Amino acid sequence: MDAAVIIPTILRPTLADALKSIFGQQFPGRIHILVGIDRMLGDLRILDETCALCPPNCTVQVYWPGYSTAMRNGGLTPPGDGGALRSVLTHMANSAYVAYLDDDNWWSSDHLARLRQAIDGADWAFALRWFVHPATRRPVCVDIWESVGPGRGIFNEMFGGFVDPSCLMLNKVNCRYAPVYWNFPLEGDSRSADRSMFDHLTKNYRSNDTRKATVYYTMNVDDGLHEYRLKAMGDLYTAAGNIRENVIAAGGIT
Repeated sequence: MDAAVIIPTILRPTLADALKSIFGQQFPGRIHILVGIDRMLGDLRILDETCALCPPNCTVQVYWPGYSTAMRNGGLTPPGDGGALRSVLTHMANSAYVAYLDDDNWWSSDHLARLRQAIDGADWAFALRWFVHPATRRPVCVDIWESVGPGRGIFNEMFGGFVDPSCLMLNKVNCRYAPVYWNFPLEGDSRSADRSMFDHLTKNYRSNDTRKATVYYTMNVDDGLHEYRLKAMGDLYTAAGNIRENVIAAGGIT
């Protein structure tokens, strides 16, 4: 395959939008989509109904071991957001070029093509992201504070920067030791394995970026950064929340 996409999921209804955004990629090649189910909290019909729309250049495989690998659910792997799924499915992906997408986010149609172009001559690549209002699913503004890459943003001093998993692509052949870092969150925060992965990638491999915001990241009101984000966004968050239409114009999804 020319690219692979890994989606850890608990079968939230938003998984349908995530998959549709992959099916709609303007990508000149074959895409291997690996959906890893952590817990079946939603309805499997989401997969059946959405995958009926799968185009010929995409192959979807669903991996459900019959239990959660996450320690918080009785498993043995520390990450609380999918357990061992990102690591295992990275190894299973039938492509050197592996991207990641959370089941409540989605991509613009040029995302994969831009990442695949950016990773040429590098070992991993990333795109920028839009913040999305959790109630209306409308884009609020481009994230210029957090997921902005190595040596940038509000996490530069503490972590050397940051890239959200949904923005990331790695060449798993070049980054041969990287997949295991999805299994090691920071102490005291079971959802921080992305920090460990970012730290490993920045210290050991070459990066490049698309310089384009092609990821739509759904905000979580329970996130510890939510109040900071609201202050940084100002009236933009309120404006996005006041829009009542269900059409997500920037992502092209209804």
